[in-house]
Amino acid sequence: MAFDITGMMGKVKELQDKMQQAQQEIQHITATGEAGGGLVRATASGHRKLIKLEIDESLLTPQDREMLADLVVAAANKALDEAAELARQELQRKTSGLMPNVPGLDLSGFGV
Repeated sequence: MAFDITGMMGKVKELQDKMQQAQQEIQHITATGEAGGGLVRATASGHRKLIKLEIDESLLTPQDREMLADLVVAAANKALDEAAELARQELQRKTSGLMPNVPGLDLSGFGV
């Protein structure tokens, strides 16, 4: 059985095209994480960037300063984790059947 380099190159090109499409779609993905029963809400993009932070006015007091910082961190981390998972799923959908299923494959270089 001969190695089909032309066929393989076609698959590589198709994979590159699908990855580029997925990257464009990932930029539109957003996820929101909440902390403190919704008193702090953070929204992140599919490219793992924090894009919005909402803080309930009741937390804007000197005595709540430390708790507020903890809630912001918790909400932001939840939003970033969810956005990364949604981006990973989108990339997986776009490249289904084109990439080998390799355990431990790190797609972080592709914005996921």
